[in-house]
Amino acid sequence: MKLDPNFIIHSSNGEYYVITTGGGDFNGIVRNNETSDFICRCLREDTTEEAIIEKMLETYNAERSDVERDVKLVIEKLRSIGAIND
Repeated sequence: MKLDPNFIIHSSNGEYYVITTGGGDFNGIVRNNETSDFICRCLREDTTEEAIIEKMLETYNAERSDVERDVKLVIEKLRSIGAIND
């Protein structure tokens, strides 16, 4: 899976966003937190949910169950707006 090319990732002054460039059903901006931004940045390259979980566990001091839950939730939300190509 990979972030759809009609969506870009942007950060500014500690704020994180996914912005649509058009071409789909969703038109707008999604405001992210640091965790969601990390996941979105992983999705710039073709990857898997498990690979994202492993990268997060290497980067953050967090419980695996919490990371798995967060990754699943963010991916589901991105899919719901058409931001992920499988």
